[in-house]
Amino acid sequence: MSERESLNRSTATAVRVAVSMIKRRTRETFADNELSAPELSALSQIDRTGPTAIAELARSTRITPQSMGATVAALERLHLVSRDPDPADKRRSLLTVTDAGRDVVHSGRDSVTEKMATALANSFTDDEVATLAAAAPLLERLAQLF
Repeated sequence: MSERESLNRSTATAVRVAVSMIKRRTRETFADNELSAPELSALSQIDRTGPTAIAELARSTRITPQSMGATVAALERLHLVSRDPDPADKRRSLLTVTDAGRDVVHSGRDSVTEKMATALANSFTDDEVATLAAAAPLLERLAQLF
């Protein structure tokens, strides 16, 4: 294995471990709202991307349309998403986050952001914060590529 391959592999491992820890902490923060992880993921995805069909949502979150259908049904029962006809194709429906759903997502995101900001302020130097700020877009690009 070349030096470059070895560095790529060790970097990938370190990023995976760090992201896994952040995901766990984020789930703990969101746990108070009593949504399952798939429900919260779907709700967050719809909030980020706007109105979407179940098939597109399933594809983007890499689960089956049947599983996504059950997840969306639970979100509809809780009045967190609504289903409306697609103006471009009346045969399908588009899911939209309701005001109540938006409140759930944003309050959780705000809580996570606040906890992270506090940790950064209390435990990181200005240079370390700058390094993390520079790395964030790279991590996002990495997530989109694999």
